[in-house]
Amino acid sequence: MNKLAVASDEIIAFLKKNIHLKEIYQGGLQQKVIDLAARERGIIVTPEEIQAECDRLRHEKRLEKASDTLAWLADEMITADELEAGICDRLLAQKLSEHLFSQEVEKFFNQNRLDFEQVSLYQIIIPSERVVQELLYQIEEKEISFYEAAHLYDLDERRRNQCGYEGKLYRWSLKPDIAAVIFSAKPFEIVPPIQSEQGYHLFWVEAFIPGELTPERHQEILDRMFKEWLANELNYMLHNQTNCADSR
Repeated sequence: MNKLAVASDEIIAFLKKNIHLKEIYQGGLQQKVIDLAARERGIIVTPEEIQAECDRLRHEKRLEKASDTLAWLADEMITADELEAGICDRLLAQKLSEHLFSQEVEKFFNQNRLDFEQVSLYQIIIPSERVVQELLYQIEEKEISFYEAAHLYDLDERRRNQCGYEGKLYRWSLKPDIAAVIFSAKPFEIVPPIQSEQGYHLFWVEAFIPGELTPERHQEILDRMFKEWLANELNYMLHNQTNCADSR
């Protein structure tokens, strides 16, 4: 029986057929941009930092013995050197993003604080205006709870199973007209029906969550700013490269 294996060119063909090659290629280009920008700014990753991250990874994967680590590497089809190279790339990107934008995060947050407000929200969407008005009346008269109404009547199976719970949503994740109405409501208040192309919406506000610059949100903003910078840098370099090729 022949050993089952996949050659490098077959992997590339697979990525092309499944429209994944561009994503991988873009990732490689982005790493080149990161390497260049870090080198220009004298940013490096030390062996000690790589070792610390390796130790953290082994702890996370519960690789207590050297043999466990070797078995895991073999299963992932990589060598220890390749693992360390990948860790180095990730740490370098992290260091570069902090160098470029860590001092800008608080300013960005303060300028966009409203965007980071959240609401714990329940929703029912129903296609009929008559039915939604009847439900609103029944809920207000306590003939049925909002949760029961969502479980019985909502169009969406996921919301029905979650009794209408949408989760904790940022203001910016909602359509501006809907966000304006919801964030003007009071906690435990049902928002009057709003019509959209989906149907008629009933919202119930459980709580508002003020925007705070937590460590998680700091990292979220930092990642967003770095991602935008990286895309712009890559586009700029590719544009210049194209212009240079055309001028020859």
